[in-house]
Amino acid sequence: MVPPPLSRRGVLAGAASLAGTGAAFAGAATPAAADARTDGRRPGRAVVFRDVRPFGTGDPVDLTVVDGRFSDRPAPKGARIVEGGGRIALPSLVDAHIHPDKTSWGGDWVSRAPASGIAEYCEQDVELFRSQRRPVGERAYGLMAHAVTRGTRAMRAHADVAPAYGLAGLEGVAEAKERLAHALDVQVVAFPQHGVVRTPGTARLLEDAARSGLVDQIGGIDPISFDDALDEQLDLVFRLADRYGVGVDIHLHDRDEKGTRVLRGIVERTRALSVQGRVTVSHVFCLPYLPERELDTMAADLGALDIALTTVAPSESLVLPIARLREHGVRVGLGSDGVRDSWSPFGNADMLHRAHILGWVTDVRLDAELTDCYRVGSDGGADVLGLDRVGFAAGDPADFVLVRGECTPQVVVDMPRRDVVVHGGEVVARDGELV
Repeated sequence: MVPPPLSRRGVLAGAASLAGTGAAFAGAATPAAADARTDGRRPGRAVVFRDVRPFGTGDPVDLTVVDGRFSDRPAPKGARIVEGGGRIALPSLVDAHIHPDKTSWGGDWVSRAPASGIAEYCEQDVELFRSQRRPVGERAYGLMAHAVTRGTRAMRAHADVAPAYGLAGLEGVAEAKERLAHALDVQVVAFPQHGVVRTPGTARLLEDAARSGLVDQIGGIDPISFDDALDEQLDLVFRLADRYGVGVDIHLHDRDEKGTRVLRGIVERTRALSVQGRVTVSHVFCLPYLPERELDTMAADLGALDIALTTVAPSESLVLPIARLREHGVRVGLGSDGVRDSWSPFGNADMLHRAHILGWVTDVRLDAELTDCYRVGSDGGADVLGLDRVGFAAGDPADFVLVRGECTPQVVVDMPRRDVVVHGGEVVARDGELV
């Protein structure tokens, strides 16, 4: 099937409706009436972020944070002051799809050999894993900490589970997650990169992972084109999710009818089991190729069952039609995928850069469209991970960045340094370094 042309309207149409929305800023003249809530992060702390411009609009205001959330009440006596210097305050971004266990970030240069197809990449994954002197936990921590300094508040981390590794990838990511608990919220996926059925022993490892408490989701990968076991893979993944109360996040790379067959299988199982709102499909390269009527039908089913999607915006032809999907209530997040691994030497875990890439590949140029690229990474990612959005209203989580610039569209284009990164009301990074 020849893919239909993607236009700006098809990908990010409706951006104007989001660019100017949001509740009143905490600390502004007419704040939303809401009490500051505690979310368990550093309770009892009060901070005032002075002279900042939320979303880069309007005059500078002071933002009051109590117990990790914005407050519309007067700052408590003794509150600490952080000077914003007129900087723009923007919600921290969410990386809805990343593979920190595979990374060589922070280590020696890795020369990559030619590869064609997932199976050959998997072989090179194993070679890289065995050649690394640094354990997974150290490598993952380095990458995840770097993401924090670039303004990432949360991520969904896929960690390979296969007989070649056992649960070492999961354990390493869990170690990094614990070290960064003050600065980063992390959901972990047990990802069967080598296939669920084609690699014996993986199914047992997935159950071990689900039982271990280390994971939030059970993953899957191309049940037809790679695993050649549509029903067997999906039945196992959904059964584990249902039994152990975890979510599902399945990689789907197929661009043709195999992809839509898998999606229908996911829809059927989501409808049959008590997992609505806990299922995500990543990449979903088949959707941009669907005719409009079929796309609307599929999107309506996904929205009705609250099945979320993620894109890494790899190219114009493979990025999801985000605006069209959102019209049907589908949650769509943005991710950075692999970073400096055996698959590719590229990647930097900087979600502002990924929002920039989203705008680049979809050829946007209007301010509202550029702003919406940012919101896909902030609001969209938060929606996929089930987190509260950050709109600077009273009660919102105080997860934000301070940057120098004129406005949000200009920030997306210029990607300025994240001068200050705040998580739960606490400064966790300054000038590109962890505090």
